[in-house]
Amino acid sequence: MDILILITGGTLDKEHDTVTEGLIFADDGGTQVTDILRVGRCYHPVTQILMQKDSLDMTEADRAQILNAVLEANQDRIVITHGTGTMELTAKYLEEKVGDKTVILTGAMRPHSLGKSDAGFNLGGAIIAAQTLGFGVFAVMNGRIFEAQNVHKDTSQGRFDL
Repeated sequence: MDILILITGGTLDKEHDTVTEGLIFADDGGTQVTDILRVGRCYHPVTQILMQKDSLDMTEADRAQILNAVLEANQDRIVITHGTGTMELTAKYLEEKVGDKTVILTGAMRPHSLGKSDAGFNLGGAIIAAQTLGFGVFAVMNGRIFEAQNVHKDTSQGRFDL
């Protein structure tokens, strides 16, 4: 079963900038996803970088670009790495527009590059969910699967919850 991972940015892909002391995306436009897959010895997904954006900066045009990539993909099992700040907006935007495809959004609350991150756990869960769930749009975060309409980040708890 072929799986496509569409990379859109988010905290999962950020790294520490020693100049500004903030979090940034790599200058070379690379991704942490390939490292997560390598560490997990997971070599079967195909990866495609669509953008490297903080989800708080994501626009409707960006969501349309994501939808277009899903619809044009040869694979019908797709994982999208996404920032957690507006993941629920993108899930709802994609819902009922993806046809006969299984689309899983996932991300991280802490960058993979900083260690002690939930990135690997969430990405692994999303890859498994993409292989086992039926068609539709879901999010996988913190060991749970959420249908598109139920994706919600609880900022007070620092996790996604029902």
